[in-house]
Amino acid sequence: MNLRVLGIDPGLTRCGIGIVEVRPNREATLVHFGVIRSSPDSPVEKRLVTIAQGIDAILDEYLPHAVAVERVFAQHNLRSVMGTAQVSGIALAAAARRDLRVGHHTPSEVKAAITGYGAADKQQVAFMVARVLRLASPPTPADAADALALALCHAWRRGSSLSGSGSPASTPAQRAWLEAEKSARRGR
Repeated sequence: MNLRVLGIDPGLTRCGIGIVEVRPNREATLVHFGVIRSSPDSPVEKRLVTIAQGIDAILDEYLPHAVAVERVFAQHNLRSVMGTAQVSGIALAAAARRDLRVGHHTPSEVKAAITGYGAADKQQVAFMVARVLRLASPPTPADAADALALALCHAWRRGSSLSGSGSPASTPAQRAWLEAEKSARRGR
């Protein structure tokens, strides 16, 4: 059975989205990609509604089997991480309302899955996404390419993508992240 995955690179100004369909032999086909934008001049609650409506429309139109969201990680810019976390929550809620499986993937995990190197730069990721999907050039903007990379990473982990977010971690990066989350919960 083919697996259709929506990848979401959460951002408050630009939320990257990318949908791929992957066959059991790991061959991938591009379905759709783009960016949902919100105006930095609008109040945050209106920006979140704009992003939510965009995600809902994509889910309703393309009917993915699963959703992959970039795992929010601490950044130096607290304002940026807050917007990313808020959009991530919107994406998770939209998927849950449709009873879709959700996967969370760290940036280094996605880079390793796509390029074979967990510290690859954005250009390398975009180039490999284009190559895997047999595109003439890398998808732009970078947020869309990142979303496609998330979708590919998730689909290629077919076992974890079909078993939901409660599945055991299968990579060292996933295991380390889960251990850090457990430690943080114990420290509360």
